[in-house]
Amino acid sequence: MKSKITTYFILPTLFAGGAERVISFVSQNLNKDKFNVKLIIIGFEKDSKFDISGIPVIYLNKDRVLNAVIPIIRLLKKEKPDIVISSISHLNSMMGLVSLFFRNIKFIGRHATINKVAKNYRTPKKRSFLSLFDKVYTYGTKSLDRIICQSSDMKNDFLESYNYNPNHIQIIHNPITKVDLLKTKSETNNIRKFITVGRLSKIKGQLRLLDILAQLTFPFQYTIIGEGTYKSKVFTKIDELGLKDSFAYIPYTDDVFLHLINHDMFLQGSYSEGFPNALLESCSVGVPVIAFNSPGGTKEIVSNGINGYLVNNEDEFLEKLYEDKDWDPKSIREFVYEKFNKEKIIKQYETLFFDILTQN
Repeated sequence: MKSKITTYFILPTLFAGGAERVISFVSQNLNKDKFNVKLIIIGFEKDSKFDISGIPVIYLNKDRVLNAVIPIIRLLKKEKPDIVISSISHLNSMMGLVSLFFRNIKFIGRHATINKVAKNYRTPKKRSFLSLFDKVYTYGTKSLDRIICQSSDMKNDFLESYNYNPNHIQIIHNPITKVDLLKTKSETNNIRKFITVGRLSKIKGQLRLLDILAQLTFPFQYTIIGEGTYKSKVFTKIDELGLKDSFAYIPYTDDVFLHLINHDMFLQGSYSEGFPNALLESCSVGVPVIAFNSPGGTKEIVSNGINGYLVNNEDEFLEKLYEDKDWDPKSIREFVYEKFNKEKIIKQYETLFFDILTQN
Protein backbone atom coordinates (compact mmCIF):
# COMPACT_ATOMS: atom_id res chain seq x y z
CA MET A 1 0.00 0.00 0.00
CA LYS A 2 1.20 3.54 -0.77
CA SER A 3 2.54 5.69 2.05
CA LYS A 4 -0.54 7.93 1.73
CA ILE A 5 -4.02 7.08 0.52
CA THR A 6 -5.43 9.60 -1.95
CA THR A 7 -9.06 10.15 -0.98
CA TYR A 8 -11.56 12.35 -2.82
CA PHE A 9 -14.80 13.51 -1.22
CA ILE A 10 -17.53 14.65 -3.62
CA LEU A 11 -20.63 16.71 -2.78
CA PRO A 12 -23.23 18.46 -4.94
CA THR A 13 -22.85 21.72 -2.99
CA LEU A 14 -21.69 23.16 0.32
CA PHE A 15 -25.15 24.43 1.19
CA ALA A 16 -26.17 24.40 4.85
CA GLY A 17 -27.15 20.75 5.32
CA GLY A 18 -26.30 17.68 7.34
CA ALA A 19 -24.42 15.80 4.62
CA GLU A 20 -22.43 18.89 3.74
CA ARG A 21 -21.48 19.50 7.35
CA VAL A 22 -20.41 15.92 8.00
CA ILE A 23 -18.47 15.34 4.80
CA SER A 24 -16.67 18.68 4.98
CA PHE A 25 -15.78 17.94 8.62
CA VAL A 26 -14.53 14.40 7.97
CA SER A 27 -12.50 15.48 4.93
CA GLN A 28 -10.68 18.09 7.00
CA ASN A 29 -9.99 15.84 9.97
CA LEU A 30 -8.52 12.69 8.44
CA ASN A 31 -4.94 12.00 9.50
CA LYS A 32 -2.87 14.07 7.06
CA ASP A 33 0.14 11.79 7.58
CA LYS A 34 -1.86 8.90 6.14
CA PHE A 35 -4.26 10.53 3.67
CA ASN A 36 -4.02 12.96 0.79
CA VAL A 37 -7.47 14.50 0.75
CA LYS A 38 -9.28 16.62 -1.80
CA LEU A 39 -12.85 17.91 -1.72
CA ILE A 40 -14.76 18.14 -5.00
CA ILE A 41 -17.85 20.37 -5.10
CA ILE A 42 -20.11 20.15 -8.13
CA GLY A 43 -21.64 23.57 -7.47
CA PHE A 44 -20.25 27.05 -6.93
CA GLU A 45 -17.95 28.56 -4.32
CA LYS A 46 -20.28 31.52 -3.85
CA ASP A 47 -22.97 29.18 -2.48
CA SER A 48 -20.73 27.60 0.16
CA LYS A 49 -21.85 27.88 3.78
CA PHE A 50 -18.91 26.05 5.37
CA ASP A 51 -15.36 27.17 5.96
CA ILE A 52 -13.06 24.65 4.31
CA SER A 53 -9.46 24.99 5.38
CA GLY A 54 -6.41 22.75 5.31
CA ILE A 55 -7.37 20.73 2.22
CA PRO A 56 -7.62 21.52 -1.51
CA VAL A 57 -11.14 22.20 -2.82
CA ILE A 58 -12.17 22.04 -6.47
CA TYR A 59 -15.42 23.69 -7.57
CA LEU A 60 -16.75 22.33 -10.85
CA ASN A 61 -19.22 25.23 -11.20
CA LYS A 62 -22.07 23.05 -12.45
CA ASP A 63 -25.70 23.65 -11.49
CA ARG A 64 -26.71 19.97 -11.68
CA VAL A 65 -25.10 16.68 -10.73
CA LEU A 66 -25.79 15.30 -14.22
CA ASN A 67 -23.82 18.14 -15.81
CA ALA A 68 -20.74 17.17 -13.79
CA VAL A 69 -20.39 13.62 -15.12
CA ILE A 70 -17.81 14.41 -17.82
CA PRO A 71 -15.71 16.79 -15.64
CA ILE A 72 -15.62 14.19 -12.87
CA ILE A 73 -14.59 11.41 -15.25
CA ARG A 74 -11.82 13.61 -16.65
CA LEU A 75 -10.64 14.52 -13.17
CA LEU A 76 -10.55 10.92 -11.96
CA LYS A 77 -8.80 9.76 -15.14
CA LYS A 78 -6.13 12.42 -14.69
CA GLU A 79 -5.52 12.20 -10.93
CA LYS A 80 -6.32 8.53 -10.21
CA PRO A 81 -7.30 8.68 -6.52
CA ASP A 82 -7.44 5.50 -4.45
CA ILE A 83 -10.87 6.17 -2.94
CA VAL A 84 -13.83 8.34 -3.90
CA ILE A 85 -16.56 8.92 -1.32
CA SER A 86 -19.81 10.68 -2.18
CA SER A 87 -22.90 11.62 -0.22
CA ILE A 88 -26.56 12.30 -1.06
CA SER A 89 -28.53 9.66 -2.93
CA HIS A 90 -28.65 10.92 -6.53
CA LEU A 91 -24.92 11.70 -6.48
CA ASN A 92 -24.16 8.26 -5.02
CA SER A 93 -26.07 6.65 -7.85
CA MET A 94 -24.18 8.66 -10.45
CA MET A 95 -20.83 7.82 -8.86
CA GLY A 96 -21.81 4.14 -8.94
CA LEU A 97 -22.26 4.43 -12.70
CA VAL A 98 -18.96 6.33 -13.02
CA SER A 99 -17.24 3.56 -11.04
CA LEU A 100 -17.79 1.17 -13.95
CA PHE A 101 -15.05 3.05 -15.83
CA PHE A 102 -12.52 2.94 -12.98
CA ARG A 103 -11.93 -0.57 -11.68
CA ASN A 104 -8.81 0.47 -9.76
CA ILE A 105 -10.62 3.11 -7.71
CA LYS A 106 -12.80 2.20 -4.73
CA PHE A 107 -16.13 4.04 -4.61
CA ILE A 108 -18.03 4.58 -1.36
CA GLY A 109 -21.49 6.10 -0.98
CA ARG A 110 -22.69 7.65 2.26
CA HIS A 111 -26.41 6.90 2.40
CA ALA A 112 -28.63 9.46 4.14
CA THR A 113 -32.30 8.45 4.03
CA ILE A 114 -34.81 5.84 5.17
CA ASN A 115 -36.25 4.99 1.74
CA LYS A 116 -39.48 3.34 2.87
CA VAL A 117 -40.50 6.52 4.69
CA ALA A 118 -38.90 9.19 2.50
CA LYS A 119 -40.67 7.96 -0.64
CA ASN A 120 -44.01 8.94 0.93
CA TYR A 121 -42.86 12.56 1.20
CA ARG A 122 -41.35 13.10 -2.25
CA THR A 123 -43.03 14.94 -5.10
CA PRO A 124 -44.77 12.33 -7.29
CA LYS A 125 -43.26 11.75 -10.75
CA LYS A 126 -44.79 10.34 -13.90
CA ARG A 127 -44.92 6.57 -13.70
CA SER A 128 -42.83 5.97 -16.87
CA PHE A 129 -40.15 8.39 -15.72
CA LEU A 130 -40.20 6.98 -12.20
CA SER A 131 -39.72 3.42 -13.45
CA LEU A 132 -36.71 4.40 -15.57
CA PHE A 133 -35.25 6.56 -12.79
CA ASP A 134 -35.59 3.76 -10.25
CA LYS A 135 -33.79 1.28 -12.50
CA VAL A 136 -30.89 3.62 -13.19
CA TYR A 137 -30.72 4.76 -9.56
CA THR A 138 -30.76 1.18 -8.27
CA TYR A 139 -28.11 -0.02 -10.70
CA GLY A 140 -25.82 2.89 -9.90
CA THR A 141 -26.22 2.50 -6.15
CA LYS A 142 -25.58 -1.25 -6.25
CA SER A 143 -22.39 -0.65 -8.25
CA LEU A 144 -20.68 1.12 -5.34
CA ASP A 145 -17.95 -0.84 -3.55
CA ARG A 146 -19.14 0.13 -0.07
CA ILE A 147 -22.10 1.87 1.56
CA ILE A 148 -21.95 3.91 4.75
CA CYS A 149 -25.22 4.03 6.69
CA GLN A 150 -25.73 6.35 9.62
CA SER A 151 -27.94 4.11 11.75
CA SER A 152 -29.13 0.52 12.15
CA ASP A 153 -32.58 1.44 10.81
CA MET A 154 -30.96 2.92 7.72
CA LYS A 155 -28.89 -0.21 7.11
CA ASN A 156 -31.93 -2.47 7.45
CA ASP A 157 -33.95 -0.23 5.15
CA PHE A 158 -31.14 -0.21 2.59
CA LEU A 159 -30.98 -4.00 2.58
CA GLU A 160 -34.76 -4.17 2.07
CA SER A 161 -34.50 -1.73 -0.85
CA TYR A 162 -31.49 -3.18 -2.66
CA ASN A 163 -30.01 -6.59 -3.28
CA TYR A 164 -26.68 -5.58 -1.79
CA ASN A 165 -23.97 -7.50 0.07
CA PRO A 166 -24.57 -6.81 3.80
CA ASN A 167 -20.86 -7.31 4.44
CA HIS A 168 -20.17 -4.21 2.33
CA ILE A 169 -22.33 -1.93 4.46
CA GLN A 170 -20.83 -0.12 7.42
CA ILE A 171 -22.67 1.88 10.06
CA ILE A 172 -20.79 5.07 10.92
CA HIS A 173 -22.62 7.66 12.95
CA ASN A 174 -22.12 11.37 12.44
CA PRO A 175 -19.58 13.07 14.69
CA ILE A 176 -19.93 15.89 17.17
CA THR A 177 -18.21 18.78 15.42
CA LYS A 178 -18.07 21.40 18.17
CA VAL A 179 -17.33 21.13 21.90
CA ASP A 180 -16.31 24.63 22.98
CA LEU A 181 -19.79 25.77 24.04
CA LEU A 182 -21.94 24.47 26.88
CA LYS A 183 -25.30 25.72 28.10
CA THR A 184 -25.44 27.06 31.62
CA LYS A 185 -28.28 25.93 33.84
CA SER A 186 -31.40 27.97 33.19
CA GLU A 187 -32.51 30.47 35.76
CA THR A 188 -36.15 30.33 36.79
CA ASN A 189 -38.08 31.96 33.97
CA ASN A 190 -41.77 32.23 33.31
CA ILE A 191 -41.23 31.81 29.57
CA ARG A 192 -40.02 28.42 28.33
CA LYS A 193 -37.85 28.59 25.22
CA PHE A 194 -38.05 25.85 22.57
CA ILE A 195 -36.09 25.52 19.33
CA THR A 196 -36.12 23.44 16.14
CA VAL A 197 -33.36 23.46 13.53
CA GLY A 198 -33.75 21.86 10.12
CA ARG A 199 -35.13 21.97 6.60
CA LEU A 200 -38.73 23.12 6.39
CA SER A 201 -40.45 20.17 4.77
CA LYS A 202 -43.31 17.75 5.31
CA ILE A 203 -41.07 14.91 6.51
CA LYS A 204 -39.50 17.14 9.20
CA GLY A 205 -42.88 17.51 10.91
CA GLN A 206 -42.83 21.20 11.83
CA LEU A 207 -46.60 21.41 11.31
CA ARG A 208 -47.38 18.77 13.92
CA LEU A 209 -45.05 20.50 16.37
CA LEU A 210 -47.04 23.69 15.94
CA ASP A 211 -50.28 21.81 16.58
CA ILE A 212 -48.82 20.48 19.83
CA LEU A 213 -47.43 23.83 20.97
CA ALA A 214 -50.80 25.50 20.37
CA GLN A 215 -52.21 23.35 23.19
CA LEU A 216 -49.82 24.69 25.84
CA THR A 217 -51.34 26.79 28.59
CA PHE A 218 -48.09 28.36 29.82
CA PRO A 219 -46.10 31.14 28.08
CA PHE A 220 -43.36 30.02 25.69
CA GLN A 221 -41.14 31.17 22.85
CA TYR A 222 -40.57 28.89 19.86
CA THR A 223 -37.73 29.45 17.39
CA ILE A 224 -37.34 27.71 14.04
CA ILE A 225 -34.05 27.90 12.14
CA GLY A 226 -34.08 26.67 8.55
CA GLU A 227 -35.42 27.12 5.05
CA GLY A 228 -37.35 24.90 2.69
CA THR A 229 -40.40 24.25 0.57
CA TYR A 230 -42.76 24.21 3.56
CA LYS A 231 -41.94 27.73 4.70
CA SER A 232 -45.24 29.23 3.56
CA LYS A 233 -47.20 26.34 5.11
CA VAL A 234 -45.38 26.83 8.40
CA PHE A 235 -46.20 30.54 8.50
CA THR A 236 -49.82 29.90 7.49
CA LYS A 237 -50.16 27.36 10.31
CA ILE A 238 -48.67 29.84 12.79
CA ASP A 239 -51.26 32.44 11.82
CA GLU A 240 -54.11 29.91 11.97
CA LEU A 241 -53.10 28.78 15.46
CA GLY A 242 -52.53 32.29 16.78
CA LEU A 243 -48.87 31.62 17.62
CA LYS A 244 -47.34 34.65 15.92
CA ASP A 245 -46.43 36.40 19.18
CA SER A 246 -44.72 33.26 20.49
CA PHE A 247 -42.75 32.51 17.33
CA ALA A 248 -39.33 33.55 16.01
CA TYR A 249 -37.91 32.59 12.63
CA ILE A 250 -34.29 32.55 11.44
CA PRO A 251 -33.77 31.37 7.84
CA TYR A 252 -30.03 30.78 8.18
CA THR A 253 -27.29 31.51 10.68
CA ASP A 254 -23.63 30.69 11.23
CA ASP A 255 -24.29 30.79 14.98
CA VAL A 256 -26.62 27.81 15.44
CA PHE A 257 -24.80 26.71 18.59
CA LEU A 258 -25.21 30.13 20.18
CA HIS A 259 -28.94 29.97 19.54
CA LEU A 260 -29.16 26.43 20.91
CA ILE A 261 -27.60 27.27 24.28
CA ASN A 262 -30.13 30.07 24.75
CA HIS A 263 -33.05 27.63 24.69
CA ASP A 264 -34.44 25.16 27.19
CA MET A 265 -35.42 22.30 24.90
CA PHE A 266 -34.85 21.12 21.31
CA LEU A 267 -38.00 19.83 19.59
CA GLN A 268 -37.94 17.35 16.71
CA GLY A 269 -41.13 16.52 14.85
CA SER A 270 -39.64 14.38 12.06
CA TYR A 271 -41.42 11.36 10.65
CA SER A 272 -38.00 9.94 9.70
CA GLU A 273 -34.36 10.93 10.21
CA GLY A 274 -31.24 9.39 8.78
CA PHE A 275 -29.14 10.70 11.64
CA PRO A 276 -30.31 14.07 12.99
CA ASN A 277 -27.29 16.37 13.15
CA ALA A 278 -29.12 19.31 14.67
CA LEU A 279 -30.50 17.13 17.46
CA LEU A 280 -27.00 15.78 18.16
CA GLU A 281 -25.62 19.32 18.16
CA SER A 282 -28.26 20.33 20.68
CA CYS A 283 -27.20 17.55 23.04
CA SER A 284 -23.53 18.37 22.49
CA VAL A 285 -24.07 21.82 24.01
CA GLY A 286 -26.18 20.45 26.86
CA VAL A 287 -29.71 21.20 25.61
CA PRO A 288 -32.15 18.27 26.09
CA VAL A 289 -34.54 17.14 23.38
CA ILE A 290 -38.03 15.82 22.83
CA ALA A 291 -38.37 13.79 19.64
CA PHE A 292 -40.78 11.35 18.07
CA ASN A 293 -39.58 7.76 18.07
CA SER A 294 -39.41 7.69 14.28
CA PRO A 295 -37.35 5.47 11.95
CA GLY A 296 -33.68 6.40 11.75
CA GLY A 297 -30.88 7.37 14.06
CA THR A 298 -32.79 9.42 16.63
CA LYS A 299 -33.21 6.45 18.96
CA GLU A 300 -29.44 5.89 18.84
CA ILE A 301 -28.84 9.38 20.24
CA VAL A 302 -31.66 9.92 22.74
CA SER A 303 -32.01 7.97 25.96
CA ASN A 304 -35.13 8.71 27.99
CA GLY A 305 -34.46 10.88 31.01
CA ILE A 306 -30.73 11.19 30.28
CA ASN A 307 -30.56 13.66 27.40
CA GLY A 308 -34.22 14.01 26.52
CA TYR A 309 -37.28 11.96 25.64
CA LEU A 310 -38.50 9.77 22.80
CA VAL A 311 -42.28 9.81 22.44
CA ASN A 312 -44.69 7.74 20.37
CA ASN A 313 -47.50 10.20 19.76
CA GLU A 314 -48.55 13.81 20.09
CA ASP A 315 -50.20 13.31 23.50
CA GLU A 316 -46.92 11.99 24.92
CA PHE A 317 -45.05 14.88 23.33
CA LEU A 318 -47.39 17.39 24.97
CA GLU A 319 -47.04 15.61 28.31
CA LYS A 320 -43.23 15.91 28.18
CA LEU A 321 -43.46 19.62 27.37
CA TYR A 322 -45.23 20.09 30.69
CA GLU A 323 -42.60 18.13 32.61
CA ASP A 324 -40.33 20.31 34.75
CA LYS A 325 -37.08 18.33 34.99
CA ASP A 326 -33.83 19.80 36.28
CA TRP A 327 -31.49 18.90 33.40
CA ASP A 328 -27.71 18.97 33.83
CA PRO A 329 -26.11 20.31 30.62
CA LYS A 330 -22.74 18.71 31.38
CA SER A 331 -24.27 15.25 31.81
CA ILE A 332 -26.21 15.63 28.55
CA ARG A 333 -23.03 16.47 26.68
CA GLU A 334 -20.98 13.69 28.28
CA PHE A 335 -23.60 11.10 27.31
CA VAL A 336 -23.43 11.91 23.59
CA TYR A 337 -19.73 12.75 23.52
CA GLU A 338 -18.78 9.26 24.65
CA LYS A 339 -20.65 7.77 21.70
CA PHE A 340 -20.10 10.32 18.94
CA ASN A 341 -16.84 12.15 19.62
CA LYS A 342 -14.72 13.26 16.69
CA GLU A 343 -11.80 10.94 17.41
CA LYS A 344 -14.01 7.84 17.48
CA ILE A 345 -15.91 8.63 14.28
CA ILE A 346 -12.87 9.76 12.27
CA LYS A 347 -11.10 6.54 13.27
CA GLN A 348 -14.02 4.52 11.89
CA TYR A 349 -13.73 6.32 8.54
CA GLU A 350 -9.98 5.76 8.41
CA THR A 351 -10.35 2.08 9.27
CA LEU A 352 -12.94 1.65 6.51
CA PHE A 353 -10.62 3.28 3.97
CA PHE A 354 -7.70 1.02 4.95
CA ASP A 355 -9.88 -2.07 4.89
CA ILE A 356 -11.40 -1.41 1.49
CA LEU A 357 -7.93 -1.20 -0.08
CA THR A 358 -6.67 -4.40 1.54
CA GLN A 359 -9.73 -6.62 1.11
CA ASN A 360 -10.97 -8.14 -2.12
